[in-house]
Amino acid sequence: MNYFLLMTTRTNKFDSNDIQGHYDHLEKLKKEELLEMYGPFSDATGGAYLIKAASLDEATKIGNSDPLIQNGSSTLTIKEWLLR
Repeated sequence: MNYFLLMTTRTNKFDSNDIQGHYDHLEKLKKEELLEMYGPFSDATGGAYLIKAASLDEATKIGNSDPLIQNGSSTLTIKEWLLR
């Protein structure tokens, strides 16, 4: 498994009603033992979460299934992170 950092950035369409779905998504990843850590940015522009996935394609599918992304509340940037 590889590590991927998924960064969300709020858009001008941000809807706070999507936050609960986002946390539900993270809880599901936690139960599947894919989520390592997560949290919002201090400037309230978005947040990030670190996951384990077999590939960039898998990480992208996981990220795109987040309600924040599906509903247009945030954009997604994914980076494979070579942790040491």
